[in-house]
Amino acid sequence: MRTEGVVAYLDGNSLGRPLRATRERLASFVDGAWGDRLIRAWDEEWMAAPTELGDTIGRVCLGATAGQTVVADSTTVLLYKLVRAAVDAQVRDHPGRTEVVVDTDNFPTDRFVVEGVAAERGLELRWVTPDRDGTVTADQVRAVVSERTALVLLSGIAYKSGQIADVAAITQVAHEAGALVLWDLCHSVGSVELTLDAHEVDLAVGCTYKYLNGGPGAPAFAYLAERHQGRLRQPVQGWMGAADVFAMAEHYQPADGVRQLISGTPPIVGMLPMRDMLALIERAGMAAVRRKSTALTAFAVEVADELLAGHGVRLASPRDPEVRGSHITLEHPDFRAVTVELWERSVIPDFRPPSGLRIGLSPLSTSFAEVATGLSVVADVLTSPRA
Repeated sequence: MRTEGVVAYLDGNSLGRPLRATRERLASFVDGAWGDRLIRAWDEEWMAAPTELGDTIGRVCLGATAGQTVVADSTTVLLYKLVRAAVDAQVRDHPGRTEVVVDTDNFPTDRFVVEGVAAERGLELRWVTPDRDGTVTADQVRAVVSERTALVLLSGIAYKSGQIADVAAITQVAHEAGALVLWDLCHSVGSVELTLDAHEVDLAVGCTYKYLNGGPGAPAFAYLAERHQGRLRQPVQGWMGAADVFAMAEHYQPADGVRQLISGTPPIVGMLPMRDMLALIERAGMAAVRRKSTALTAFAVEVADELLAGHGVRLASPRDPEVRGSHITLEHPDFRAVTVELWERSVIPDFRPPSGLRIGLSPLSTSFAEVATGLSVVADVLTSPRA
């Protein structure tokens, strides 16, 4: 669904547009399941929604079989739960595993959460510094993991540069050292093909308001491989994750399987919009979505080379489309001020310090015309006098 007055929306990797079908879905929810069925809807559909929708995300986007993905909470909360569950299990079973590997360029939430857990549990952080394009390589991970490593936490796609990590190789390196791996898939899900089961990924988390178009504040998802579900136990023990929710038991007993990752009441309303996008992605197929993504970013790079390079703009993303996600970052010392003016002209990218203009291209809703128009306005602003 297009927003009135927007000339070019180039920030789909931060917040996806709403689908036309979502307006009708939200209205029918008010009149139907909520307004008509009321509390009966918990028994009829809502209790099962976190795992049912999780299975859909797993099937359509993650390469994950049923029973391993759940929708609940925010990315930050699910990251905390999974990090704590992983390190607690590792330290319990292997007391010498007291280190967590994380990279210095990871998204702030990931770094902040792991710093907090390390302080809580007396763990040591081993920091990896990515190369200039934001890449953490398998060799870099191999150089820091050891018999002391409990967990490796990395992003599937670097949030600044758009560089795709080698999930298979890095996961294998961590496993060879006896460590678990937790992948942040916020910029991956719905934009690149993923095969979590095939790559033997242990844990993953991701948001749904970017390429899954779930809307602002839409709940996140967590993936917990079936082989770990009896071993890992998340720390936020709430009644919705209990084995028998309505027993009102004296003591907590976790539910079997991935449902134990739920703590409080599931965000049912927040789950509604992403269903429309998941249906659209399933109809198109992730292979086709990825082809469109690759074509969009290739076009954006071509236009940037033609219109912006002469103004001192540098591409800060990989030129190889095979290792590039669905966004690119351009750098120029004036881009902070330029972004303000772009928004005033209804061209909407986002700015990432110190000098990055991030162009987020949602494959199923961004047009090539928008890319060309938006970047031409960037060129115009760069050549216009600014106060």
